[in-house]
Amino acid sequence: MKSGFVSIVGRPNAGKSTLVNTIIGEKIAIVSDKAHTTRNNIQGIYNDDESQIIFIDTPGIHKPNQTLGKYMNKQSYYSLEDADIILFMIDATEKFGKGDKFVLDKIKEHKSNVFLILNKVDKIKKEKIFPLIDELSKEYDFKEIIPISALKNDNIKDLINTIKKYLPEGDKYYDDEYYTDKSINFMISELVREKVLNLTHEEVPHAVTCLVEDYQDQGSSIHINVLIIVEREGIKKILVGHNGSMIKEIGKKAREDIQNLVGKKVYLELFVKVINNWREKEKYLIEFGFKEENE
Repeated sequence: MKSGFVSIVGRPNAGKSTLVNTIIGEKIAIVSDKAHTTRNNIQGIYNDDESQIIFIDTPGIHKPNQTLGKYMNKQSYYSLEDADIILFMIDATEKFGKGDKFVLDKIKEHKSNVFLILNKVDKIKKEKIFPLIDELSKEYDFKEIIPISALKNDNIKDLINTIKKYLPEGDKYYDDEYYTDKSINFMISELVREKVLNLTHEEVPHAVTCLVEDYQDQGSSIHINVLIIVEREGIKKILVGHNGSMIKEIGKKAREDIQNLVGKKVYLELFVKVINNWREKEKYLIEFGFKEENE
């Protein structure tokens, strides 16, 4: 039995969360076109007859100028420490630049096997792939360079088979029924945050935090209250919308995904609260017991 940890790192919007969702076959990481959507390390657990691979989806590494950004980078760096394999993912449609080199410099501080993953190759001409591989192979002595399309599920099977060759022999870390390390409350709160990001686009900053305040399983249905924390009154007005139109739309779309997640009818209520101080927000998370999951 092969088993081990595979950390997926790269710049924001490289497609790390999409890759994990595609491999696991479940939506365990939210996705949006807004940078810094992923804020926590999220484990996706892949099982087959001969292996268990724990993929770690990480926040996009960047040069931070806020407390949240620094925290997100720390999450990504932490995932590198004990990884058996590091997947350095880049967007093949964009030029390899300073941001990618910044990430690669962090990777070089570790001794894990490093694969270069060229994502979104479905969006470039095939004749450009091999010259790109040749160019990027000069940046570092990568163990493997693998072109994929996480969204289209192209070359993912070959990626998994290649990963297995480098994993050590070992026991499973999780029972087969587990496909993520995150709780149901965490996943619900993230689904709501995804809808906030996707429906408001650039109007709302990524610092929005969502927390499940109440979860009542009543047998045939589940009643859930989710609190949305924002930093300014103006952002709250945007999320509520005219006559509550935006918050209703966020709730409608989030409820659909949550019902798919829990397999039951869901009654979802959303509330918006303004907390404009990071330390006050942190105290709030601790007070309500969410610090470890949603910090």
